[in-house]
Amino acid sequence: MTRLPLKHCGLIFTLILAVAPFAAQALTPSQVFDKVKDTVVVIKSLNAKGEPLGQGSGVMLPTGKVATNCHVVKDGARFQAGRDNSFVPATLFAADADKDICLLQADKLTGTPAQLGKAGTLKVGEAVYAVGAPQGLELSLSNGLVSQLRGGTPPLIQTTAAISQGSSGGGLFDSEARLVGFTTYYYKDGQSLNFAMPVEWLADIKPGKPATQNTKRSQLEWLTRAAALTAAKEWQKLLSWTIEWTKAEPQNVAAWNHLGFVYRDLKHHDNAITAHRQAILINPEDTYSWYFLGGNYFMLNRYDDAISAYRQAIRINPENAGAWHNLGITYHDLNRYDDAITAYRQAIRIDPEHANAWFNLGTSYSAFKRNEDAIAAYHQAVRINPEDAVAWLRLGLAYSLSGNKTAALQAASKLRSLDPVKAEILFNLIMPK
Repeated sequence: MTRLPLKHCGLIFTLILAVAPFAAQALTPSQVFDKVKDTVVVIKSLNAKGEPLGQGSGVMLPTGKVATNCHVVKDGARFQAGRDNSFVPATLFAADADKDICLLQADKLTGTPAQLGKAGTLKVGEAVYAVGAPQGLELSLSNGLVSQLRGGTPPLIQTTAAISQGSSGGGLFDSEARLVGFTTYYYKDGQSLNFAMPVEWLADIKPGKPATQNTKRSQLEWLTRAAALTAAKEWQKLLSWTIEWTKAEPQNVAAWNHLGFVYRDLKHHDNAITAHRQAILINPEDTYSWYFLGGNYFMLNRYDDAISAYRQAIRINPENAGAWHNLGITYHDLNRYDDAITAYRQAIRIDPEHANAWFNLGTSYSAFKRNEDAIAAYHQAVRINPEDAVAWLRLGLAYSLSGNKTAALQAASKLRSLDPVKAEILFNLIMPK
């Protein structure tokens, strides 16, 4: 559920200023690389005799440790960290094979610690940069987009940024050169199926956990396999995989939520509700379990239950823009337009570039015949997404209803290049024959 359908038929300038704070300037790819090139290092794994076994990449952290993938160091007896021809001894400090993150102590290593960001603040479509040392060569950068965020909070990052062999354990950076993840895995036969573990997982890495995985599947394996099956649209295989996951890890919130996702995509919303409710039984304070529960209630037209679920998600995390937005959609369907407007404005306060929230805000204003306010909201929607034909259509209609035919015709002209059929409908509404 992203926005109100077309069938649902002045935000003043100070409001726009209030919800549109200054955004940090995105760096160019070369600027990102310049800022992080002294942060990413090569990790060498050696046997007891000092003979090489394998290598990967690592990232220097503000704590003084170096993070890498456990599968990079799992067979080693000794380790080295460095770049170019300068390497220093490193020792294993902490490990979590389930998350495939190991921390090394390399006291003599020089460089610049990474500035930490958050995977949880990323958005699908956002630019990211993978930096590593494939095959132990010089550092390389590959740029791409966040193609999906999977697994709840914090999410596993699926990206189009290429991850080459030897880059495992390297860094995934956002457009401000902040570390948001650790590059870990790619599917050779998949299209853009590259994954990075969220940087937030660092908080769970403590000394005493094993560096090698036992016979059970790791959290990373469950997540990445589910992502690959989703991308391939292998729904029955995905259903079997997620059911197996819940049986193997019956207390895992992510497993139950993933099962809920599969049932939702199969339009088995009652089963999805049962899965998400099981996740909530395990952790009643998981905001995303409540959020997904609300979406399935909405699809069954159980609006009061949906509102209750979204309100729980917002109680746990008042900055959950998606929950505020979907709460607004639910209120709109109940013709509670004032409540819908309040909810959309909360979503926009949190995420000023939320195009669907601006669009749906305009729709709720239109329901009140507040055409000037609707025009301002639709303008924000088309500013963020100039290719949105429906938003241009709604903008033209709002202008026409406000009596500004000139502006309405300008919107119709823009719409003609995007969707000639919708443009013709708008022209006929503005200038009936």
